[in-house]
Amino acid sequence: MKKLISLCGSDSSDEYLNDYALEVAEKVGRLIAKKGGVLLCGGHGGVMRAACRGAKEENGLTVGIMPYTKEESNEFIDIAIPTTIGNVRNFIVANAGDVTIAIGGRWGTLNEISYRMLCEKPLLLIKGTGGCVDEIINGNIMQDIESHYYVVNSAEEAVEKAFQF
Repeated sequence: MKKLISLCGSDSSDEYLNDYALEVAEKVGRLIAKKGGVLLCGGHGGVMRAACRGAKEENGLTVGIMPYTKEESNEFIDIAIPTTIGNVRNFIVANAGDVTIAIGGRWGTLNEISYRMLCEKPLLLIKGTGGCVDEIINGNIMQDIESHYYVVNSAEEAVEKAFQF
């Protein structure tokens, strides 16, 4: 069975989504595909689109868990699963994968990270990608809350560790 890797991150072009985060996301997607894994995400733009683009460059398989309809998915999604449950679909994105990789992000990403931590499943946060991921790593939020996650420094380290679980 193929390794299923969830990816979460911002879909918006603002201060929570920088060029470095998009580069890292694209590389993560590419590396997942090279290793024969399946990329699962929320199917929208930003980090999700960049990761899917990277996966498609290596002929990888991408799955989007969509809030409402298939038509809202980015052009690099192979399988769009419409849920009609809006952002509640974040629970599925976060927990369907064997491991979750988080890049940058805002409220939706923080929501997915929280779900993953509650379910005590492997979670990797890529340092330096901004948003809530760096806020957690730097101890600015959730510093006194018991949680289990791994901090990695690069796309390569994230994917290598993801395939070890």
